[in-house]
Amino acid sequence: MNILSYLRCQWDRVGAVVAILLGAVALVIGWFGVSGSVLPAEQIPYVVSGGLGGIFLLGVGSLMWLSADIRDEWRKLDALDDGDTDEVVPADEEAGENGVEPMALGRHSMDGRPQPASAAN
Repeated sequence: MNILSYLRCQWDRVGAVVAILLGAVALVIGWFGVSGSVLPAEQIPYVVSGGLGGIFLLGVGSLMWLSADIRDEWRKLDALDDGDTDEVVPADEEAGENGVEPMALGRHSMDGRPQPASAAN
């Protein structure tokens, strides 16, 4: 796969990795700045810029990564809704082979566990 097409398809994950790396670099630079000075008045700018900026970038990166995962799950659900189950669920699980009954969507017992499709409500 071409690197540019990968970057185009996975822009949110690439952005998440970049934000996380920049956040880690900001935290390390802030730590080196704080460790090099003795006076608290000299340490405050490093804490504010490196510490808070690094934590913010780590948060943005993690949210971007979670957003990419949620987007993938929505794509899988859309494929199931469209009837393209071959791409999402393997054929042996879909057909109920190996002695396993397929689970019905939305049916749960009183304790929250899913019920088989043959169970009555």
